[in-house]
Amino acid sequence: MTQHLAAPTGHPTPGAQTGWWRDAVIYQVYPRSFADANGDGMGDLEGVRSRLPYLRDLGVDAVWLSPFYASPQADAGYDVADYRAIDPMFGTLLDADAMIRDAHDLGLRIIVDVVPNHSSDQYEWFKRAIADGPSSPLRARYHFREGRGENGELPPNDWESIFGGPAWTRVADGSWYLHLFAPEQPDLNWEHPAVADEFRSILRFWLDMGVDGFRIDVAHGLVKAEGLPDLGGSDQLKLLGNDVMPFFDQDGVHEIYRSWRKILDEYPGERIAVAEAWTPTVERTANYVRPDELHQAFNFQYLGTPWDAEQLRECIDVSLAAMAPVGAPATWVLSNHDVTRHATRFANPPGGTQIRTAGDRELGLRRARAATMLMLALPGSAYVYQGEELGLPDVTDLPDEVRQDPSFFRAQGQDGFRDGCRVPIPWTADGSSYGFGSGGSWLPQPATWAELSVEAQTGDPDSTLELYRSALAVRREQPGLGAGASVEWRDAPGGVLVFAREGFVCTVNTTGEAVRLPAPGRVLLASTEVTVGDGEFVLPADTTVWWAV
Repeated sequence: MTQHLAAPTGHPTPGAQTGWWRDAVIYQVYPRSFADANGDGMGDLEGVRSRLPYLRDLGVDAVWLSPFYASPQADAGYDVADYRAIDPMFGTLLDADAMIRDAHDLGLRIIVDVVPNHSSDQYEWFKRAIADGPSSPLRARYHFREGRGENGELPPNDWESIFGGPAWTRVADGSWYLHLFAPEQPDLNWEHPAVADEFRSILRFWLDMGVDGFRIDVAHGLVKAEGLPDLGGSDQLKLLGNDVMPFFDQDGVHEIYRSWRKILDEYPGERIAVAEAWTPTVERTANYVRPDELHQAFNFQYLGTPWDAEQLRECIDVSLAAMAPVGAPATWVLSNHDVTRHATRFANPPGGTQIRTAGDRELGLRRARAATMLMLALPGSAYVYQGEELGLPDVTDLPDEVRQDPSFFRAQGQDGFRDGCRVPIPWTADGSSYGFGSGGSWLPQPATWAELSVEAQTGDPDSTLELYRSALAVRREQPGLGAGASVEWRDAPGGVLVFAREGFVCTVNTTGEAVRLPAPGRVLLASTEVTVGDGEFVLPADTTVWWAV
């Protein structure tokens, strides 16, 4: 494949150190559900390429794509069989090369997933480790152990899979191997030098292809505590969000990312890496973005914060304070491919990030629009998940027989209903799969999505799509937004947030009642219609307004 390192049109030339990621708006594409070019019902890279002008016009800075590598698809591509090949369902390496080139020509950067915590059980190393038996040196590249019990019939420790059930699977010769996720995803042993060597080579392969960065899947999971100790009867699922686990967020991961940062810094054009790191606190998340490590880390604490002014303010303050000592930008995200879309979360009483009921659709959309404007007004970088700009809800009534989330089929693990946020997005108001492709879609789309399509919303000033386009345009134009000044909180009634930045004020009402406030300046944008007069204005329920001052 031809190496190409040119910076995207409209972005800094190679060598210009501006920190583009510090205030970037990055759009997540879930390739199988974005656009289908060949009509097989599954999204592909050519489909992504065909829709890049839409993303440029939306106003985002970069596109992050979930995995498209060769894979048996036991976990929607997060079980990688070949990190240097494209799965045929998505296309070829030539398609990837063309997509990257077109994105750069449009002024967009491309970020790709890398999955270093585990491989597929069809990865060549693992297949040979199984075939060659217990004496295979390749077993040291994974976590193979002898079982406990009289005949080794019990797992080596009491760890559970995040997808439910034991985190160990026994092979025919009696040995067990570790998989924190599905059995088809054996965990790699990062204590083995060959693993580190392989992934440094994989990074260089894609950097030479021209990608602008990596999103690191399970970035917190690569290193396990010495000896793989038992949890000792603790409730693992409850502890995951509150404590450092023996298989997550171990301090040894940071040495790995320091070595990766050196590779990224060798390449022109400010290549970056983003950690998917589920940690107990924002302060521990900040460890991943120290100056010699990664550039960004997802702020999952913010994603999980309910629509409540007091809790939102606390999370914002804690996030900004945690990032300040390490000089990293805060990141803000409301939805992704693993959680219920925020238009549905906010339609229900607070209940975590996995919601099974549709709730009050009108309320959820109103809050989602307001939450988006709040997010885009905060200092740092923001992530947008495909379809949230259309106000898409989760599809909560998918029949069991069409579901493909592996955790749905394993008891007591993740909720198992992630398919609801992965339904292919609608482009047109009619036609096969609402313009997703000519051959239907791999998950069924609701009939009501015609009115939520890109076609139906384009040009409608009240639509969620046009709100996103306007918000992203204003964000670019206002010098006080993006990575600019921090927030200056102002006095506000209960349930209301008011903060100022350079030449800018944001007012947010998280309550169900309208509030009368002094008008701080000129309205730039509002998530719902507002009326201003005589130096005051009425801030409607569940509404955000941006002001120029």
